Amino acid sequence: MQQPTKTLDAKGLACPMPIVKTKKQMNELTPGDVLEIQATDRGSKADLEAWAKSAGHEFLGTEVEGNVLRHYIRKGGIKEEEDQSMISEMSLHTFQQKVEDDLDLFILDVRELDEYEGGHIPGAVHIPLGEIEHRAEELNRETLIYVICHSGRRSELAAQKLKEKGFHQLINVVPGMNSWTGKIEKKGAE
Repeated sequence: MQQPTKTLDAKGLACPMPIVKTKKQMNELTPGDVLEIQATDRGSKADLEAWAKSAGHEFLGTEVEGNVLRHYIRKGGIKEEEDQSMISEMSLHTFQQKVEDDLDLFILDVRELDEYEGGHIPGAVHIPLGEIEHRAEELNRETLIYVICHSGRRSELAAQKLKEKGFHQLINVVPGMNSWTGKIEKKGAE
């Protein structure tokens, strides 16, 4: 792995904070610099890899040292994240009302498996962010898809990936499951 220009400590932080801190740190680097992000959140690899690609940076890989994940990203200089077309958003409150009204909604949960199994919206389809590109064909392009994660950041990245694959009926639910107060299902309790 290339020697990092700067090291960022994101240990103990959960989504979306590793990305928030990484984005801020990247703004201080010059194109070609390498940032090492040290994290303990297992979902951070998929999150940072997707963010780096969407922001025009190069995700160089991850090294695991005990329970610390060391992610490496090389700063790009061509593509700006703001150039991407916006994904529609819906507040969690409005979305939860739709779910409670028992509307027939297609909900895509893009959190990691352990997060999903710990509690998800009944009927939600699970495809983790890191698998979206390879499993997009499992979804119907003609269906309105409500994308949800823990806080709204991974779901935004997942929706952007789906949009690049020809999906146009996408709504990112913000903030996400971290504020969900409705019914949930857990693995084995269905």
